[in-house]
Amino acid sequence: MRSRTKPTTGEKPASPRKAAIAKLIPVPQANGVDEADDKQRVGGVQSLGRAFSILEEVARHREGIGLAELSKLVGLHNSTTFHLAKTLVSLGYLRQEKDSKRYRIGRPLFALAASALDEIEMVNVATPVLEELSRQTSESSHFAVRMGDAVVVIARTSGPGAFQLTDRVELKPSTPKSISDVGALMREIAEVQRTGVAFDDGEFNMEVRCVAVPVTDFTGQVIGALGISGPIWRLSNQALHASAQVVQAAADRLSAEFGAKNATERAAPKAFTQKA
Repeated sequence: MRSRTKPTTGEKPASPRKAAIAKLIPVPQANGVDEADDKQRVGGVQSLGRAFSILEEVARHREGIGLAELSKLVGLHNSTTFHLAKTLVSLGYLRQEKDSKRYRIGRPLFALAASALDEIEMVNVATPVLEELSRQTSESSHFAVRMGDAVVVIARTSGPGAFQLTDRVELKPSTPKSISDVGALMREIAEVQRTGVAFDDGEFNMEVRCVAVPVTDFTGQVIGALGISGPIWRLSNQALHASAQVVQAAADRLSAEFGAKNATERAAPKAFTQKA
């Protein structure tokens, strides 16, 4: 007998994106056979696992990656890799260059990652790195981001003393050492861009010295700065410059946590020892 059940009125057809996802996760048919359902579920999970392996491998190759190399790295036959990659392209999570046919990460994946990287998550990720940096340098460490015309410290750990860095720093002169001349400021910015390290010798607080380096994310964009700060009587200029390598290594670790490529390939320095 034919079923008299009528289709639900007003039911919209599946969107192209949902249809593509359905290819990755087969929907079990209502045939009452549990064994068949289990096989389909296993097949769907396996396809998802393979799809994520492909995404992760493509993400590691910012210059793009071809089908043959991709198949080899994920351990799948070319045809299997091709069909999974084709579905991911249709979803937008991968894109394929017209000329070279190399696969790259698509914009929707960047959007997902960016939306997950909120301030709370950044604090959770940064705190262990800051704690280790304070143990290595015996100074206060901090992770700051720019918000409008201010630099805001969103995570920090204390050193051995009572010194604490201000949570919010306005981008304006604070001490006689603050750089207020436009030409001098541009030269200082150019030098920081060249070396990747910024030093503060009493420019915000006459009694404080700081060193900071940039932290980047999976797109290669700078998302903040990680550094240490201490009183001038404990953190001499010599000690400040000597600590730059340790701070850079900590920033590399944090950048790697945010998905930056090759951030952990620099040699890890030994614990920093201050000099008088």
